[in-house]
Amino acid sequence: MGIFTIEYLCRVWVAPCQIFGPYGFAGACKARVKYMLSFSGLVDLLSILPFYLRAFFPYLDLRILRALRLLRILKLSHYNSAMEDLFEAIHEEKRSFYAASYLFAILFILSSTLMYFAEHATHPTGFHSIPASMYWALITLTTVGYGDITPITVAGKLIAVGSAILGVIVVALITGIVASAFNAQMERRNIIFEDQVRKALLDGILDHSEKADLERLRKQFGMTKRRAVALIHQVQSTRAKQ
Repeated sequence: MGIFTIEYLCRVWVAPCQIFGPYGFAGACKARVKYMLSFSGLVDLLSILPFYLRAFFPYLDLRILRALRLLRILKLSHYNSAMEDLFEAIHEEKRSFYAASYLFAILFILSSTLMYFAEHATHPTGFHSIPASMYWALITLTTVGYGDITPITVAGKLIAVGSAILGVIVVALITGIVASAFNAQMERRNIIFEDQVRKALLDGILDHSEKADLERLRKQFGMTKRRAVALIHQVQSTRAKQ
């Protein structure tokens, strides 16, 4: 806990170092507040908060806050860009993603409502309300199908069949959009890295500073050394043929 606390305070203190150019006291405070309210800052704070709350308020029953300690695993995002890459990929295709999610929401509400009106009279325990029917709709549309709640009437079974088929289509559409965006993002990074290699090879050689810059870019993009070396060799062979 002491290590996590020191790390959090250090990250808050050095937050202004990410500002390019000169900054004053107001700029430093703004940068520190921005970090504290960021995703990483909140994760770091919530990781240590339960310990200090129990220390300063021992008479309160704060055992439920122990669950916040599980957020420490998200601290690994400081050293791996997988989460950031995923959200960035979704952001790049946000219009398509929002459109597909909108279709899913419509289908979700529609199937829940229709199943309620078709089943609530004969199946009052599982479909006693539209919000209760939403559990069945979500499980069916995502093709999980636990089978704990099943329709009984003919109309309910027809609605279930239609919901399952449309759910496969919409979920596959959302998955395809995310996968395509993620793949496009990786391709853009390869193009950027390859372009930097071409600029570095304008004089025909890679000096130590250029290699260091490429290595930093490789780590920033999460690219493997094998892939980076392959791109460098590809650019070198292309220049040799020219």
